[in-house]
Amino acid sequence: MASLNREVPRTGSGTMIASSTSKTPVCCSARYNLAVLAFFGFFILYALRVNLSVALVDMVDSNTTLANNRTSKECAEHSASMKVTHNHTIPGGYVASKVGGKLLLGFGILGTAVFTLFTPIAADIGVGALIALRALEGLGEGVTFPAMHAMWSSWAPPLERSKLLSISYAGAQLGTVISLPLSGIICVYMDWTYVFYLFGIVGIIWFVLWIWLVSNTPETHKTISHQEKEYILSSLKNQLSSQKSVPWIPMLKSLPLWAIVVAHFSYNWTFYTLLTLLPTYMKEILRFNVQENGILSAVPYFGCWLCMLMSGQAADHLRAKWNFSTVCVRKFFSLIGMIGPAVFLVAAGFIGCDYSLAVAFLTISTTLGGFCSSGFSINHLDIAPSYAGILLGITNSFATIPGMIGPVIAKSLTPENTIREWQTVFWIAAAINVFGAIFFTLFGKGEVQNWALDDHHGHRN
Repeated sequence: MASLNREVPRTGSGTMIASSTSKTPVCCSARYNLAVLAFFGFFILYALRVNLSVALVDMVDSNTTLANNRTSKECAEHSASMKVTHNHTIPGGYVASKVGGKLLLGFGILGTAVFTLFTPIAADIGVGALIALRALEGLGEGVTFPAMHAMWSSWAPPLERSKLLSISYAGAQLGTVISLPLSGIICVYMDWTYVFYLFGIVGIIWFVLWIWLVSNTPETHKTISHQEKEYILSSLKNQLSSQKSVPWIPMLKSLPLWAIVVAHFSYNWTFYTLLTLLPTYMKEILRFNVQENGILSAVPYFGCWLCMLMSGQAADHLRAKWNFSTVCVRKFFSLIGMIGPAVFLVAAGFIGCDYSLAVAFLTISTTLGGFCSSGFSINHLDIAPSYAGILLGITNSFATIPGMIGPVIAKSLTPENTIREWQTVFWIAAAINVFGAIFFTLFGKGEVQNWALDDHHGHRN
C-alpha cells in the first residue's frame, strides 16, 4: 500500500479545519439531512426501476412467454433472469452544473414516479407503449447521479465525502432489497397495478419534501446553522472554481479522469456479468432462477448496501484519524471492490451444478463491489469538485457500454451453452476488472487537479 501522507485540509489563512469537525454536530445537520433525503430518493428511484421485473410475471400471460431453446441439459432443472440497466449520461452532469442539482435530481425522480403511475395504462395499450414509457423513465433516472454529485461538490467537506456519498447512494441498494419482495407480496395479495401506484405516489411525496427541505448550496439553505455553514464553506474554500466556462480540453486530457473512466467501465463489465449474465448462467446451465425467491434475489443487494455504508465510514476514518492520503484510500478500496468480485466471478464457473454456491458467490461478489463506492466512484469529487457532476456524466456514459455489448459477447462465446464456454465468459470479465483496478491504481489521483481551479494551483485533500 502507498505510503501515508498527512493531508489535513486548511483554509486560505492556514487554519486547520479538521478540528472543527468535532465542533460541528452531525445529528440534524443540514448536510446529513441532505444525505438522508438523497438516500430515500435513490431508494425510491431503484424501487421504481426494479418493480417491473416482478410485476411482469403477472402482466404477461404465461402461455405467451418465450421459451429459451438454448437451455443446457447439463444440470437438473430448477428454472428466468434478472436484468439491471443504467442510463447515466454526459448531458445530465452538464445540465446539473448549470441549473443546479436540486431541481434536476428532484424532477428526474418526479418524472420517473409520474411515468410509473401510467405504466398500467401503457401495458393495456401494448408492448410498444410500455417500452416507450420505460424509455422516458430512463431519461429521468439518467440525470440523478450526476445531479447528486454536483450537489455534493458544494455540500460535502473533504473528510466527510465518503460517509455522505455512501449514505446517499446506498439508498439504491436498499430500494432494490425492499422492492423486490414487497412487489411480489403486492402482486400476490392485491393486484400488479398497485405495485406501480404505490411506488409512484411515494415518489411524488418524496419530491415535495425534497423541494421544501433542500437547497443547492449551504449559502442558500434557510435553516442551516452559521457554524455548519462556515465549516462547510471553509473546508471547500481552496477546492472550488469560479470559472464560468467548463475547461473541456484540459478536462478531457486529464489522465486521472481517464483512470476513473477505465475503472468504471471495467467495474461495470463485471457488475453486468454478475447481475445479468450470472443469473442467465444459473437459468440456462444450472436451470435455477434466483428470482423465484424474492428474498433470495435481494440478498446480494443487501450485502452491497451494508458494505457501502461501512466502507464509507471506514474510508473517512482512515483519512481523518489515521492520516491516510486520499489517493491511498481510493486505490485501496477500489482494489478490494474490483479484484474481489473478479475472483468470485471466476469461481462461479467452476461450481458445477451447485446453484446454492452460485447464489453465495453472487452475494459475496456483489457485496465486495460495495467497496468501490468509497473508491473510484467518488474520486470525481477529489480531483475536480466543481465539475464532479460533469465528470460523473462522462464516466457513466462509458460505463453503460458493458451493459450493451457484454451480453452480446457472452452469447457469441456460448453457442453450445456449456459450462466450459461460460468459464471463458467469466475469465474475460474478471480480466477486464483486474485491468481496471490496476490502471486506476497506477494513474488515479486524490488531489484537486490544476485545470479544476481558478489559480491553477493544486490543493491536496
